[in-house]
Amino acid sequence: MSLRTLAAPCALLLAASAAPAFAHEPAAPSDDPAVLDSVIVTGRRDPEDPQVVADARALMARTPGAVAVVSAESYETRFAQGFSDSLRNVPGVMAQKRYGEESRLSIRGSGIAQGFHQRGVLLAQDGVPFADADGFSDFQGVDQLGARYIEVWKGSNTLRFGGAQLGGAINLVTPTGRTAQDELRLQAEAGSYGFRRLHGEAGGVRGDWDGFVALTAMEADGWRAQSDQSQARIAANLGYSFGDDREVRLIVQAADIQQSVPGALTLNQALTTPRMAPASNILNDNARDQTLKRATLQTRWRFDDQTLFEGAVWGWGKALYHPIFQVVDQQSETRGAFARVDWTGTVAALKADAFYGFSWRDGGLDALRYVNVGGQRGALTAKAYQQADGLDVFGEGRLFVTEQLALVAGGSFGRATRNYADRLDPANDDAIAYDWFAPRLGLLWEAEDGAQVFANLTRSVEPPAYGALVQAPLAGFTPVEVQDAWTAELGTRGRRGAFAWDLAVYRSEIEGEILSFIVGPDIPAATFNAGRTVHQGIEAGLDWRLPSLTGGDLLLRQTYAFSDFRFENDPRWGDNRLPVVPRRQYRAELTWRRGGAFVSPSVEWRPQDVWVDYANTLKAPSYALLGLNTGFDVSEGVAVYADLRNLTDERYVGEFAAVTDARTAGTAVFYPGEGRSAYVGVRVSY
Repeated sequence: MSLRTLAAPCALLLAASAAPAFAHEPAAPSDDPAVLDSVIVTGRRDPEDPQVVADARALMARTPGAVAVVSAESYETRFAQGFSDSLRNVPGVMAQKRYGEESRLSIRGSGIAQGFHQRGVLLAQDGVPFADADGFSDFQGVDQLGARYIEVWKGSNTLRFGGAQLGGAINLVTPTGRTAQDELRLQAEAGSYGFRRLHGEAGGVRGDWDGFVALTAMEADGWRAQSDQSQARIAANLGYSFGDDREVRLIVQAADIQQSVPGALTLNQALTTPRMAPASNILNDNARDQTLKRATLQTRWRFDDQTLFEGAVWGWGKALYHPIFQVVDQQSETRGAFARVDWTGTVAALKADAFYGFSWRDGGLDALRYVNVGGQRGALTAKAYQQADGLDVFGEGRLFVTEQLALVAGGSFGRATRNYADRLDPANDDAIAYDWFAPRLGLLWEAEDGAQVFANLTRSVEPPAYGALVQAPLAGFTPVEVQDAWTAELGTRGRRGAFAWDLAVYRSEIEGEILSFIVGPDIPAATFNAGRTVHQGIEAGLDWRLPSLTGGDLLLRQTYAFSDFRFENDPRWGDNRLPVVPRRQYRAELTWRRGGAFVSPSVEWRPQDVWVDYANTLKAPSYALLGLNTGFDVSEGVAVYADLRNLTDERYVGEFAAVTDARTAGTAVFYPGEGRSAYVGVRVSY
């Protein structure tokens, strides 16, 4: 990396260079100090940083790598429909909306060529996977309004869940009756393009029992043609306590999601007629409709002051009806178990702690396809059964060789199997198994005031999902190998006075990166292994509490990401840059608060065009978007807010799929960004 590359984020953080322990919530003025697991945070309680979130952050601060916690309070007063809204202020996370709740979710270039849904990040809820057994996930099933907070374990820092994905893990934690924001909350929202949503939740404690329930109903006409949607979700969390840090808990969730699919456009169409949908999408009534049912039985049990056990068994079922180039009709069931032990104590008179455990999952999927006749099933074209299972056994330990410096070592052993049975043509039957060991070494230095500097070297391994292995018209499994990478990371996080920040520099050297490209407008992505590729970059975040001349609080929040992803001596692509992920991305918002009122203008800026193809011949144009979020408390327990987006009504492309060579391949791969829009909401809580 050049000095010029480093200059922007370093200038961002220069004012904070005298201090370190980052939070993605604002820094607060000093009052009384509070000690949390040897991390000292000075200040009065931040309204966006309640105790349950601070406790989660203190636990995650043990990790010698980049992590973040996003509280529900941080996005409760703005329009939050998906990860593109809730995670927008987390450095290094690319959550870019395509339409509705369908987004690209990528951390440090994970799943960089995934043109639909999600791969490369372990998506979890309450610590257990929210994904099919082969790792492929649909995050539309997650209701972020029903999350108490969201944990982000960036890059190769997923060992606490047993994961070894290049992108890391995102874990949504469901509120309990003890941690819910309010005993009763009702929220109504309405806005542009026919959007309307109702959300209600209730929680409380009675003796040793506690309970929480949340319901959400939403409808929207959509900005583009063929982009209407409707959803209904319910989540319930019932717990029984056996004393301090001992409990058993049942969490159940269900969702019915109806989402039309508007499809991708050419670049010219996306910029000139962005609200259109391809005629084929309308004629075939393209959609992605699904129902989900999920149950988790988990326990948290402290054996003594040194030993804490957490475990869960879980299962879920999904029905998917997906008219696209054909009608994809799937029924799946997935089950699993998870266990982890946390220990603190001493080794050879030195302070130490460790965790170890396992994660197991198994599932099957009936995969049917039919000719698409106006969105209805025509003649049967494919019938198969996909079975997958996986097991991760993991552990990590810290040994404080001094009061401030810890040596960290750990790793995970993983095994995954894929068994495929083609009910129409047994010649396509196939099976494969993958085994790996992913070690980890790290250092964590912690100052007396909570400042941290960390470094780690970690291996990540990602076996292919069925979407890569089964590629018609090839018989059996396509020979796609595991994606294998080593990642080195160096960073610091801190908070002092008016500043809170996070800075990480990383480099991943990848063998066999799983890449895809569109070979035709009506054919799903083809998938293959690249040779050697490199993902390296910088993630920076800075919160700066400024003096306010009008009274109240004034906070400037900034995030910056630099991403240098490229092939390395590839026989076809040389040292070309990888497409899709912007080289630079900057976001800032300035929030003024006084009493129960706030005003928060924001800017999202891609200062450079972004490559679309591996041949580096076509770029998507840069853009800058302006927004405004504002609100006030009408009375105690009653608040109203408004979220105004793309104020200049800019025509832009925020998301697209990769192609091989734009000079010869089809380029109808662009999803236009939404135009000017406004959303208002009212929240009543008790």
